Amino acid sequence: MRAIQLLRAGRRPGVLVTVMSVRGHAPREAGAKMVVAADNVWATVGGGNLEALAVERSRELIAAGVTVPETLTAALSDKAPYQHGVQCCGGEVKLLLEPLPVVPSVAIFGVGHVGLELARILARHDIELHLVDSRPDQLTADRLAVLDDAVAQVHVHNVPVLPELVVGELPPGTHAVIMTHDHAEDAALCDAAIRNDTLATIGLIGSSAKWTRFQRKLAEDGNSGEAIARITTPIGIPSVSGKEPAVIAVSVAAWLLERSTAERHPVSAQSAERRPASAHREAKA
Repeated sequence: MRAIQLLRAGRRPGVLVTVMSVRGHAPREAGAKMVVAADNVWATVGGGNLEALAVERSRELIAAGVTVPETLTAALSDKAPYQHGVQCCGGEVKLLLEPLPVVPSVAIFGVGHVGLELARILARHDIELHLVDSRPDQLTADRLAVLDDAVAQVHVHNVPVLPELVVGELPPGTHAVIMTHDHAEDAALCDAAIRNDTLATIGLIGSSAKWTRFQRKLAEDGNSGEAIARITTPIGIPSVSGKEPAVIAVSVAAWLLERSTAERHPVSAQSAERRPASAHREAKA
């Protein structure tokens, strides 16, 4: 668990390897686990050829961005094919390789009516959720108690002065959503966001008139048209319309989940697209 937490905190992918079953003699029992990263290994599933194969295949999955678990079976016999030395315990081991992808990261700037509703939806997902507000009363424990059962890792940033400084502290690949109570604050955040090349997306809530003013101001501050175009506004799913905070939050959450899902499952999604029709039918059956 510590290894998985370490990878998650560092936004690094890995693979959890578990001994699923053992037939005959083997160096480790069913349930033994290890974690593999591109440059490190924690714990052991038995060493030798078995473990070397698991590490090798795990790193192939990491390099390819695979997110679908798979199994690996190894015979522990001097008559079995081997790549990393003979391991002749006499048994057979089946391993489960579970990819540990980098989880999505979302930052909500402005935890007002819409921001809190959005946080409530996103908190039910396995993500890193950053809540940023310059108003301390919006981030009190009582107000955020609705997130106490969150699946997400929730990070609260209480920044009464210069909340745009938080932009530089966000993990690479974060999706930034700007919806504060103050248009001046929104403008400062937009400027900081487009100067940060590591953000995945930048979304801004507001009207077309607000965006026209922002584009002019951002250009006057020296930002290129290409940089300004990184901001998406309005945000949300066009077919979900309404001005109630919960409706706006649902629309924005769907917009974010579309992007984070594609980001998190690129290989499985491409594989599904390439799969023949007969395979689709078998999968459904």
